[in-house]
Amino acid sequence: MSDTSNDLIPRQSLAWTAGSDAPEKRVLNVGFMPLSDAASVVVAATQGFAQPYGLTLELHRQTSWAGVADKLASGELDAAHALYGMVYALELGLGGAPATDMAVLMGLNHNGQSINLSQALVDTGITRPAALCQRAAAGAGKLTFAHTFPTGSHALWLYYWLASQGIHPLHDVNSVVVPPPQMLAHLQAARIDGFCAGEPWSAHAVALGHGCTVATSQSIWPDHPEKVLACTRAFVEQCPNTARALLMAVLDASRFIEASAQNRRSTAQLMSGREYLDLPLSSIEPRFMGLYDDGLGHQWQDQHPLRFHNHGAVNVPYLSDGMWFMTQFRRWGLLRDDPDYRAVAGRVQRLDLYRAAAGALGIAVPASPLRRTQLLDGSVWDGSDPAAYARSFALHARHDG
Repeated sequence: MSDTSNDLIPRQSLAWTAGSDAPEKRVLNVGFMPLSDAASVVVAATQGFAQPYGLTLELHRQTSWAGVADKLASGELDAAHALYGMVYALELGLGGAPATDMAVLMGLNHNGQSINLSQALVDTGITRPAALCQRAAAGAGKLTFAHTFPTGSHALWLYYWLASQGIHPLHDVNSVVVPPPQMLAHLQAARIDGFCAGEPWSAHAVALGHGCTVATSQSIWPDHPEKVLACTRAFVEQCPNTARALLMAVLDASRFIEASAQNRRSTAQLMSGREYLDLPLSSIEPRFMGLYDDGLGHQWQDQHPLRFHNHGAVNVPYLSDGMWFMTQFRRWGLLRDDPDYRAVAGRVQRLDLYRAAAGALGIAVPASPLRRTQLLDGSVWDGSDPAAYARSFALHARHDG
């Protein structure tokens, strides 16, 4: 990793480290899962991006998303690389845990997750969604798919993709929770028939000859929201200068990663290290650079690769991004009633802090807190009527009517 990264930090940023803007807490415990999309947090902590803001970031690699959730809620972690949906589940008290006021400081990445099928399915000719549909229609036994957390993005990408193919994710298949680094062991042991997870685990499965990638998450929603930099609302209220400084450090790191192809490659090399992903660079770098091989002989340069900054578009904590995850909780019965989508997102998405940090760094911020997109099944999401959107799907949880 180049030691010139600090050249990207504007001189005015040094003012944030002194006087009334000084961080209230200077050493932070920051959690991450071993995934490629943790890169901006790792780069911020290890490549000199935190120190100009008066911070030291102590990284803590986690073994499961459940652990991340518990440690964020308890305060053992000050902040974390976190699943978008997990943050909202904590906010709403879903999954049996007590409700915890949460904060999304910024988006960490768009795109870069995948759905893989096992080699056993490939060997029987099931390599495309249509073949899965035919198998389900024929009344064959239920397949078992793994995702990484019940309210996490991987569960929701998997459910959305299956439903778009006419396969009901709650009735037609079995689903289990498996931490990302354990996916391959479960696949090899034939405990699962496929999985949805973040990179590099899907690429590594393909590299080892354990099945194929049948869909990318960006094929479901181009430039979709994914991981976020999250903390509790109490942390923001008690340490507002620290939260802003942390946000600026990670924003700087995100911008650095995408400043050049060489920076991307050096970041992939960093992430391959034992402390982070502990995998061969050959399983990390291609998809980190947007180059895909599905394991079936098809290679392509993806038009919507894993992105960390994209001139700030990745990092804005849009209200509509947060609301979308709640619409899917409602769709699949995790929420029995419609919440006040806009109000909840307004509490969680810290657009105020983001605007201040981005403004200080000269990063443009869109005027609207909502964005519009069309997903795989043709549905259009713009955040304007989330309750109607949640009710609009043909496949949903049975008790939704």
